[in-house]
Amino acid sequence: MRFLRGNNRRQFPRQFYGVWAAVTVSSLGDGMRQVALPLLTADLTDDARQVALVALAGQLPWFLVSLMSGVLADRLDRRGVLWFVDLARAAIMVGVAVLAVFHALSVPVLAGVAFLLGCGHTLYSGSWSGLVPSLVAPESLSKANARLQASWLVAGSLVGAPLGAVLFEIAPAFPLSLDAFTFICSAGLILLMPASPLAASGDTAPAGRSLLQDALDGLRWLWRHTLLRRVCATSALVNLVVSGLMSVLVLYARQTLDLGSSGYALLVTAFAVGGIAGVPLASYLETRFGPVRVLLFGSLVMGVIGAGIGLAGSATTAVFFVAAYGTVSLVWNVTAASLRQTRVPAALLGRVTMTFQMVNMSAGAVGVLLTGLVYYGIGPRFSFLAGAILLCLAGAFLFGSRVDATVDEAAAVPALPS
Repeated sequence: MRFLRGNNRRQFPRQFYGVWAAVTVSSLGDGMRQVALPLLTADLTDDARQVALVALAGQLPWFLVSLMSGVLADRLDRRGVLWFVDLARAAIMVGVAVLAVFHALSVPVLAGVAFLLGCGHTLYSGSWSGLVPSLVAPESLSKANARLQASWLVAGSLVGAPLGAVLFEIAPAFPLSLDAFTFICSAGLILLMPASPLAASGDTAPAGRSLLQDALDGLRWLWRHTLLRRVCATSALVNLVVSGLMSVLVLYARQTLDLGSSGYALLVTAFAVGGIAGVPLASYLETRFGPVRVLLFGSLVMGVIGAGIGLAGSATTAVFFVAAYGTVSLVWNVTAASLRQTRVPAALLGRVTMTFQMVNMSAGAVGVLLTGLVYYGIGPRFSFLAGAILLCLAGAFLFGSRVDATVDEAAAVPALPS
């Protein structure tokens, strides 16, 4: 784990370590909850429509409130939003744990909980988007984002998810209570973080402006920035493919590769381990080749790897390609986030980021639907091959932005007038 330490004390300020610790602790709880909620729903009903209803409720906030979350993140103190949202989510999870103890849960209650947690997550993401670049120098953003992504993978996927499954077998209230505790710890770490004037939002809203007007400002700014507009569209296409393929991976592992539940778990673990391996690569590749080239070739490489997964004839080959997919996926996500953070004005960062998120999550939902149809209608391997073609097309689309990579286009796109 030496690459996670490196020369951090010279690269990052003290405040960043509080943020890093908060993300790690919160991700641990997220991993446990993401296992516990579906299991709770499955204990209450075997109706696939009701199970899907709970999952859909958790995704709805990305469509309904993400833009408003970005506006609030730009209007309010971002550090304060983070700890308040964490405490609110802790209170919700305490309530769910109590209801689980008394066997008072129902599918509508779980759907409501999923929706409220989704709303909190969107607001948290909007504030989070502006906090990291306010604490870390631009040249260190890739390294900071890579470390945060690695902590999310390790704490959430490698530790939190299996731990949540084990604790759920003992008592469903256990992982729910621990999730609430991690939210409290995360809020405490944010509160203990030394105050920094840069951690606040970039600007205050002029009197008389509505939330809708502010949200539209973020949309207009993104549309006028050619490079980021292309990156947003490319990222949506990448997320469409990745979300779709991950949604059918469990079926692919069981039906095509003849792997059981443990084999599927091995593939998920391989994806997470591959992501961790991408941590030291992200900042190196961005520095060596530039962010647009990394995104361009990353899309093409993911396409090749996706085809490799679809053509894999053994578990060993599949694990190799899935791990490689995790590596390239992390590098791609970190590079895209760092590029956005360095190009968008601080006062608009929350709104522009949440516009990215809304587009990406919408594309991911479409990808899940389309991949399911292709998987059952044409065949499992063809769904991976079709995804590979789309990823290559994403790289070809981004190719038109290579000329823009040499120009600091953010300077040519002024902030919208107040």
